[in-house]
Amino acid sequence: MNTQLAMMMTILVPIIGAVLIRLCSARPNLREAMTLLTALLLLVCVGSLLPAVLDGHQPELLLLETIPGLPLFFKLEPLGMIFALVASSLWIVNSVYSIGYMRSNNEHHQTRFYICFAVALASSMGIALAGNMFTLFVFYEVLTLSTYPLVIHKGTPEAKRAGRTYLGILMGTSIGFLLLAVLWTWSVSGTLDFQAGGILAGNIQGPAVALLLFLYMYGLGKAALMPIHRWLPAAMVAPTPVSALLHAVAVVKAGVFSVVKVVVYIFGLDLLNSVSASQWLLYMASFTVLTASVIALRQDNLKRRLAYSTISQLGYVVLACAVLAPLSIIGAGLHIVAHAFGKITLFFAAGAIYTAAHKTQVSELDGIGRAMPWTMTAFAIGSLSMIGLPPTAGFISKWYMLLGALSVDQYIAVAVMVISTLLNAGYFLPIVYRAFFKPADQSHPHGEAPLSMVVALSFTAAMTVLIFLFPQTVLSLAQQIVELN
Repeated sequence: MNTQLAMMMTILVPIIGAVLIRLCSARPNLREAMTLLTALLLLVCVGSLLPAVLDGHQPELLLLETIPGLPLFFKLEPLGMIFALVASSLWIVNSVYSIGYMRSNNEHHQTRFYICFAVALASSMGIALAGNMFTLFVFYEVLTLSTYPLVIHKGTPEAKRAGRTYLGILMGTSIGFLLLAVLWTWSVSGTLDFQAGGILAGNIQGPAVALLLFLYMYGLGKAALMPIHRWLPAAMVAPTPVSALLHAVAVVKAGVFSVVKVVVYIFGLDLLNSVSASQWLLYMASFTVLTASVIALRQDNLKRRLAYSTISQLGYVVLACAVLAPLSIIGAGLHIVAHAFGKITLFFAAGAIYTAAHKTQVSELDGIGRAMPWTMTAFAIGSLSMIGLPPTAGFISKWYMLLGALSVDQYIAVAVMVISTLLNAGYFLPIVYRAFFKPADQSHPHGEAPLSMVVALSFTAAMTVLIFLFPQTVLSLAQQIVELN
């Protein structure tokens, strides 16, 4: 198919899938088959765009002219290709996992669950393909609204409180900060198009640059930059496949993707360097990375520990952007991929433990690695990636971020990455040690979670290693982000 048709179908396929899932609601097997088929077709559409982007092309599609000069417009560049590939490929794996999880735990409202997933993926594709800030903003808001029913899925008072926190923070920051930043950008530059080198140089100067950057960074609340991070641990009341969606596939990736997009294509590295506008962001990202890691050390609940780990890992991407070095931007692009596969593996493992053993606390996991060897081996691989050790994808992304910081003498960033790496080891390795080397609890199960769940987590763990061994495609896309500027 041609690139314009592929871009259109990238948005339409999940929406059509959501309708078909609803029509098949009375037949669970057919409903779930439609989910898998839709996810597979989406990956085919996204994959068909990859050769053109690798060859240096940026396919475009004008969707709708709202008012003169402000269209809903798609333009796929290398960073968007990275996000689209991550989200579309992991949707398939998450769907396989979800079937086993939702059935084994007899979850209610399963049709609504799969529909919201499909709409969330459609909005994620809109964000990935957005050719201007207006288009990104529209799909960014749809993503928030489509994931709200997933957060409150259980319907308990705790879930409803978490949903209010989730919706309040994400909608409040996007309307209060991001919308204002978009309007300000439009008023001074006359355009919202993403352009190599940015669109603000010569249109804004001095302290105003730092203020506008502040509005963008805190308007993009899905990046969970402290102190607007509370929505993320609150949302852990949702089922584990939703946690995986929030932390690996769509929501937080949309946040940090948008951060990189704004820094590179709205401001441009040269403008931010010339006025030292990102120094405050360097400090806030550093604070987020370290503080979230320290909090994670103290969490006994496994999903909350993983949630605060996510906040810290997102901080790496923001920190890499604040460094303003080409190598660190490459590292930021790579970390979107590395974190996605590593963190979804960890959440899949947490869900498998809950399904097979009904355990949620780290202190309950003594010896569980002998009862669930596939699950805990995958957890160990995901942990190594979060720490940044070979042979996992997390090593490559952290390596580029460190090289970038060293290339511009940002030793604060270097120190933060080193200290946080030690903290990561401090809250991940004890879990692995406890699972494999402590005496087994007699209440542990005698087998793994359902096969579909084990297959999914084993696949993502394997991909975490394979990306380290064969990083060429992802690395080529990440390098193009800075070569185009």
